[in-house]
Amino acid sequence: MYRMLSKQLESLSEDVDYEVTILSNASALLFDTLEQINWAGFYLLDGNTLILGPFQGKPACIKIPMGRGVCGTSASKDETVLVPDVHAFPGHIACDSASNSEIVIPLHKNGKLIGVLDIDSPVTNRFSETDKAGLELFAETLEKLLPPGKSFF
Repeated sequence: MYRMLSKQLESLSEDVDYEVTILSNASALLFDTLEQINWAGFYLLDGNTLILGPFQGKPACIKIPMGRGVCGTSASKDETVLVPDVHAFPGHIACDSASNSEIVIPLHKNGKLIGVLDIDSPVTNRFSETDKAGLELFAETLEKLLPPGKSFF
């Protein structure tokens, strides 16, 4: 399924030079395809703060400091963070009280961290190691599609 999602993202992004457009379609594709999720989107790095980017779902936190919550932890460690139960995660930031599990994958451009892909679920233990590997593949595909000389901020 994740290979198919990556191929769909490539098709949607063909001849597109706008990061926001690519990220918007990526979040819509994930939100529309993945089961049992209630939020899919991006936080983009601006200095030491993650700023809300394109997403699908309920309104979300606008700013997240590096190292705070699941997104800030993923960004500061520059690694995927899979949380089976967000209520057991120290410092979890509850943007949507319906969320019970979460996965966050760092995004890079030109070898530098530019933000994170964040996906929430109302189901505890929603994300598996298979999901982790598949979403990391999706993120790698996305990184290749982002135009090289442009940036968000």
